[in-house]
Amino acid sequence: MSEGRRPARSVGLGGKPLGTSSPLLGGPVADPEEPEARHAPEPDGVAAPFDPSGDHLAAKPPAALGAPAEPGPDLRSLLAEAEEGRELDDWGRSERMVELTDPLFNFYYRYWFRVEPEGIENVPSSGGALLVGNHSGALPPDAPMIMQAIRNEHPVPRPLYMLGEHWFKGYPGVSMMAAKIGVVPAHPANAQRLLGDEGRLALVFPEGAKGSGKVLWQRYRLRRFGRGGFVRTALRAGVPIVPVAVMGGEEAMPIFAHMRSLQRATGLLYAPFNHAFPHFGLAAGLMYMPAKFRIRFLEPLDLPALPEGTIEDAAAVQGIAEEIRARIQGAVDEMVAQRRSVWLG
Repeated sequence: MSEGRRPARSVGLGGKPLGTSSPLLGGPVADPEEPEARHAPEPDGVAAPFDPSGDHLAAKPPAALGAPAEPGPDLRSLLAEAEEGRELDDWGRSERMVELTDPLFNFYYRYWFRVEPEGIENVPSSGGALLVGNHSGALPPDAPMIMQAIRNEHPVPRPLYMLGEHWFKGYPGVSMMAAKIGVVPAHPANAQRLLGDEGRLALVFPEGAKGSGKVLWQRYRLRRFGRGGFVRTALRAGVPIVPVAVMGGEEAMPIFAHMRSLQRATGLLYAPFNHAFPHFGLAAGLMYMPAKFRIRFLEPLDLPALPEGTIEDAAAVQGIAEEIRARIQGAVDEMVAQRRSVWLG
């Protein structure tokens, strides 16, 4: 650069030079919506004290800025009571659809899987309860078989709702069928209303997709039960937890390997390779292997008897979740050790 030339000045988008007061060079940022504030100088150079009587907001603040309002009435009394004879309830569960699918589920329950339930009396005959089970199989048959066990074997048959993951909402046919047989999206508000307000039975699988996505050589090794969200759900609703151990699902719909490329291409939760999929397509959903099933309902945990602050104690909640997982794992290990054959039990 020659000595005779002046250094180039920074120029803004409008063609005007940028000075040190520009926001781009570290200057103050002005709000374009508000005009520049101009204040008259104080006569003595000292700011006058604030007088709240001259400010209408300070003298009479609106309700939003005032003290919190008194708690309103308990709106749970406005909820409609559960109607057992109703064909379609507020959750979308259709008694007519349950009756239509009952012959198919009963065929699998009685003749294909030959389910042997144990401890069915541990499921409460009234009031809310959260059933917690192990999850297994590419298309898990455990939830329908638990539902059928309560429907067929319990002294007081009751509808069983399943708190399911939100993935099925992306498949129109699946979401419609799931809702009609009692699958409810897993959300704290849904669980509270089901268990605490309506006194229903609900089923949850804390392993989630990690449990149903295990390959065959990992069978009957329970995955981590998350951070104990299901325990907080039961504590908040004031209901007991009934652990449920299921044997047979791992061999009924085994997973030999995962096809990651097909999973990415189709957007499926997982794309298993097994005896029926992908070569039989959608028909693979009904092509279960005839493994012998045993379902053991364990002694319930009386969570309402715990101290009131337990729900706020993360260590205590995690400890309860691990205890439930250990009890289910022990029952599964015992049933697997007792069976002589995968197919005959």
